[in-house]
Amino acid sequence: MTYLLSTTRPVGTTPVDLPLLGYGAGALGNLYRAIGDEVALAAIDTARQAGITYLDTAPHYGQGLSERRIGLSDWRGKISTKVGRRLEAIAPPAAGFMRHGFVDGDAFEPVFDYTYDGVMRAFKDSLLRLGRDRVDVLLAHDLGRETHGADHGRHLRDFLDGGYKAMRSLKDGGLVGAIGLGVNEWQVCADVLPYTDLDVFLLAGRYTLLEQTALDSFLPECQRRNISIIVGGPYNSGILIEGIKPGGVTHYNYEPAPADIIRRVAGLQSICADHRIPLAAAALQFPLAHPTVTCVIPGMASSEQVISNVDLFSMKIPSSLWSDLKAAGLLHPSAPLPQA
Repeated sequence: MTYLLSTTRPVGTTPVDLPLLGYGAGALGNLYRAIGDEVALAAIDTARQAGITYLDTAPHYGQGLSERRIGLSDWRGKISTKVGRRLEAIAPPAAGFMRHGFVDGDAFEPVFDYTYDGVMRAFKDSLLRLGRDRVDVLLAHDLGRETHGADHGRHLRDFLDGGYKAMRSLKDGGLVGAIGLGVNEWQVCADVLPYTDLDVFLLAGRYTLLEQTALDSFLPECQRRNISIIVGGPYNSGILIEGIKPGGVTHYNYEPAPADIIRRVAGLQSICADHRIPLAAAALQFPLAHPTVTCVIPGMASSEQVISNVDLFSMKIPSSLWSDLKAAGLLHPSAPLPQA
């Protein structure tokens, strides 16, 4: 198995030097279903053998389990993790119990904490689980109005007054290569731009084949400021892998998809089928056409999923597919298109 996946953008186009294809390691924390250590470690090893050189994780993923498994592996590539949650020890939950979307996570409870001390503590604990003395990218995790509701203002103030200063200190001290946010809402990234000097945003599900509202104002501003984008959730909770199936329940953003989303996906799926290209291949490759996007990180739970994503990433897609999608009104008018 030989792939050339360590390709990066030409020097100078994005400030954060990452490969075009990375590994989203949320599933290594038993996202929605339990996998054994042997399956998780085999997936990491398969990624390494395939040439994937960057992996993204967080304390939230399995309440430390994803980070701990990475620490057990021989991973020596680039890595990002996140701050914004402290893990507080609890009694071990019953086997098979799901907490915060993760099954059989480690015996900790996540507590949101974007303060200076909270960020420093979370980072120190992550290094211990990962078995590393530094990370390449550190991201403040899950800020945003949709995530926190009425508590959004308080958490944002804690971050700007404390957590951000802690991240700057870690970067200045050489313990972190780059800093930014890892979020599900591009709007909170736009909110912090006037008050911070960040290198990168990880956007989960917000710049995909299905959703491109970030093109209206946010991505152009990132391009002007020379801020990199890592695209997480390129399949929008799986709907851009599975497509629309008769009689099936299709999910978008982890909920049953509304009618307008179903119609849009059906249109994408139909044009991809006309070109004999898997919908998932188009979804994985589309975001990388934007000059601010440095990397795309699909989630992968097993060696089989790693190989599948590598094959989708490596597939040749004719430029006529992209032009047909735009002509059908299924892509934003200003969306950059991949080159064949």
